[in-house]
This record gives sequence, structure tokens and C-alpha cells, in this order.
Amino acid sequence: MNIQPSPAPAPFVAIVGATGAVGLELIKCLESRNFPLGALRLLASARSAGRDLPFRGADIPVQELTEDSFVDVDIAFFSAGASISRKFAPIAAAAGAQVIDNSSAFRMVDDIPLVVPEANANALRDAQIIANPNCIAAILTVALAPLHQRWSITRLSMSTYQAASGGGIEMMNELRDGTRAYLDNQPFEPQVLPHPYAFNIFSHNSDIDPETGYNGEELKVIAETRKILNQPQLPISVTCIRVPILRAHGIALQIRFEDHVCVDSIRQAYKGAPGVRVVDNMLNNHFPMPSEASGDPDVLIGRIRNDLGDPSNRTTTMFIVGDQLLKGAAQNAVQIAEALLEQA
Repeated sequence: MNIQPSPAPAPFVAIVGATGAVGLELIKCLESRNFPLGALRLLASARSAGRDLPFRGADIPVQELTEDSFVDVDIAFFSAGASISRKFAPIAAAAGAQVIDNSSAFRMVDDIPLVVPEANANALRDAQIIANPNCIAAILTVALAPLHQRWSITRLSMSTYQAASGGGIEMMNELRDGTRAYLDNQPFEPQVLPHPYAFNIFSHNSDIDPETGYNGEELKVIAETRKILNQPQLPISVTCIRVPILRAHGIALQIRFEDHVCVDSIRQAYKGAPGVRVVDNMLNNHFPMPSEASGDPDVLIGRIRNDLGDPSNRTTTMFIVGDQLLKGAAQNAVQIAEALLEQA
């Protein structure tokens, strides 16, 4: 008589930073992906405690985050900033929770995996803390994964077009309010960003490193992409720009391969690849757009063509758009949790 093992009980899940932009998307992702959970605990600052947030037809009260918040928790999603993660993630891990952290706190720690499941699920191991990448690095490596698995990539060069969602609810609201003021010909003083956001573009607002001239966002993209692809010396050049879009980031990308790879082979590599959708209709000039990527779980890929500026014929150019709040943050975190359950 064969006795089947009993299924593992559904995990007790907590979300730290539940009332922020990514926290709210985490709740939606858990529901839309039908994530199996035994209970859900929503955590935030004292200012947000007491609010009710909807989940699967019920209202769940938001509790204040304390050092005792992780009793009985199996999986803890963190999306409340690096300082909160540095303080409370080790406490959650010590209480027995597996932590999936969306901040920058642990991404470049050597013994903590930085994971995009489509690109490096094999990096997941029996770790108590797992880092969720920077939004651009996550979207980028989903698009690179099917190519990286087949061919040797020797250089990446890109410019990014980053939406307000990367700065959270406050930045999204500043874009909304600034746009209304601009259209009404009213004065508006930005509070979140250093420059007017409506009908404007400017360099990403992270601090500039005086030694390299790169800003903090650009340095994150370089370091994290190398770690995810396990290519620590990969040459990467990136310029990160804020654009007045509410959500979904764009990337104009050039990929240099060790040898020539034809465009048809690249298109073939994307067929059936997880997490991507090719939008490349040259006849109708229809390519990836933030308006279509917003709310879409896939990374959209188009403008796939040979780089005429490379006489060696080894460079391919494309345009990528992905929802920062989904694949760039909340969805990727939930996919990591799904992978953990599969390994259990």
C-alpha cells in the first residue's frame, strides 16, 4: 500500500509596508495568483495601523510593526525601505520566517541570493533572507535570460525611462498633482523630486557618485545585473532617466554577443520563454508601451534589430517595457515565494 505524504500546511504570510505602493501590489498579487496561504498579517508604521485592506472578500486590519510581529510567520515580505529591513528582517528570520526583501538592504550581500526566478531560480537555496532586485535589474534580466542561456553576452548598454511608480505613492501623487497644475496654468512647487515632473524628463534623482559620475540607480543596475547573471565582470553602461509616466519602466537596450546572433534566432528564443511577450509589429509601428505594460505580468519586448552602429555585426538592439510594481517589485517577490513552496 502506497501512502502519499500529507501536503505541507499553507504558510502564514506577513507583509511589512502593506500600505505602500508595492505593499498594496503584493496583496493584489497574492490574490490574483491564488497564492496558498493559511493566514495573512499586514504590518506598517503606527501612523497606518488600524486601516483595513481588502483581501479575498474580507477586510484585514493593518497592525503596527514591532519586534513581536513575526510569531508563527512562515514567509515575510518586506517593502518598507532599507532601514526597516536592516532592523526587522533579521528579527523575522530569527523567529523562523523566510524573508523576501524588496529593499536594497541585502541585495549585494555575498551569501544572500538575489533572485529573478526566470533568470536564476537555481540561486534559491535554504536561505532565511532572499533579496528582490532593483526594478530595472528585474525587468532587464527577465528579457536577457532566454538569450543568456543560449549565447555568451559580452556587453550591455542601455538607457532607461523610469516611471513615477519607482518612487512610490508620493512620487505618483506628485506627478498627478503637478500635471493638473500645469494644465490649469497654476504654480506648483515639487516636494518629492528636485525638478518639475509634469511634461519633463530628467536624470534619475538618486545621488551622483563623484568618482564615476554615475548615480546610485545606475550603479545598482550594474551591480545587481552582474550578480543575477553570475557575470561579475560583465561590461555594462547605463543612463537612468525619470519620465512623466505613472507606472511601467522602459529600457532601450543594446546587447553585444561574443559571436553574431541573427534576429530570427533571438525571436525564436523568446517563443515560450517565461515572463516575456514579444510586441514587435513593424507594419503598424506597434511596439512596447507603458500604457500596455501597466498591469501586465509579462515584460514586453520589441524593436528587435541588428545594431547598424556595430560593424562587427555582434550587437542587437531592442526596447523593453515592464510594470515596475509587478515584475519590477511585488510580482517577482511572490514568484520567489512560489519557488520556495515548490522546493519545500
